[in-house]
Amino acid sequence: MTTARKTTTVFLTILCALLLTIVGLTERWPAWIWATSAALLVVVPAAAMKIAAARRGPVPVVFEEQLTAPPVERTDCQVSQVALPSLWDDYDFVFSATVRWYLVEPPGRAPVLNPAGLAAETVLNRARALTEKREPGLASLVQHELGGLLSRMFPDATGQLQAMAENVSLTLRPQDQERLDRLAKVRKDKAVWEHQRTYEQSKRQYLGEDVLKDTGSAVVWWLAKNDEHVEKTVADLGLLAQLTSAANDSDIPERLQELLSPSRPDEPDGLDGIDGPVSPGAFAGSPGHRSAADHLSDLFDAMGFPEEDPRRAMLAAQFAHIIKEQNRYETAEEVLRRFAPPEPEDDAA
Repeated sequence: MTTARKTTTVFLTILCALLLTIVGLTERWPAWIWATSAALLVVVPAAAMKIAAARRGPVPVVFEEQLTAPPVERTDCQVSQVALPSLWDDYDFVFSATVRWYLVEPPGRAPVLNPAGLAAETVLNRARALTEKREPGLASLVQHELGGLLSRMFPDATGQLQAMAENVSLTLRPQDQERLDRLAKVRKDKAVWEHQRTYEQSKRQYLGEDVLKDTGSAVVWWLAKNDEHVEKTVADLGLLAQLTSAANDSDIPERLQELLSPSRPDEPDGLDGIDGPVSPGAFAGSPGHRSAADHLSDLFDAMGFPEEDPRRAMLAAQFAHIIKEQNRYETAEEVLRRFAPPEPEDDAA
């Protein structure tokens, strides 16, 4: 400090001497003024420095060194292929990450035997608390959730260190992922099948309980379908009567018998010993009565479906379903036996 004061005094003295020299040369001072100025130039700065030092007081010689906090030492370890439970039993996530930590207390004050183990335990406990509430099919979404959850330092249970995780990876085992894909496909197929079944049930119920409830309902329905072709509806009255009778397993009313189409040319007009046309029940085994299968056969013939046409079996199966809805199981079985017989055992095998 003394050296600095002397340097300042010398600097000020030289500066004042230069200023006085410039002024004296400009004003052309006499000799006695030069002598007086030189004396003042030596005395005044020294006196001013002594007075200032006396007012300021002594300056402490020793200063405390400003200490900075020691740098935080961080270390890391790798955690790989650790199974973490999911919301579903037996479907575990596979977890991998880089665990980082730092000690809260220096090792000398609070010794930690294995800080890597404590840090890994802390990270795994936090990850498990999240994964056990998530479904295994959301592995990619849960991975990003864990990335955000474990990205912040968090103290362990003992409070001796804080840990976090980076490069988080969360996957499923390949066989578990394959099972989940198959389950998802089955659920989707089941949903489609249930919708189709509901649609078919609704359609059968609509046809059996509304459209084919009686001949009048069938005529109204057919007329609504062909509102611009009234003549066609009138021409199909006999066909609708047969269709309604087959669906309800009942005889055609007598008032609608005359609407039926005439017998085919290849049918005989009579039997041996019987004159006149054959009665409607002659080929059914009981005179005066024809089964629902006979009516359905006439319907197929009127629609132009020959015996070998596969559409007869397909339509007969649909009619059998409608008849079963009306609790006429024997009639439905008779229709199936006649038009859609079971396949031989060899073919079925």
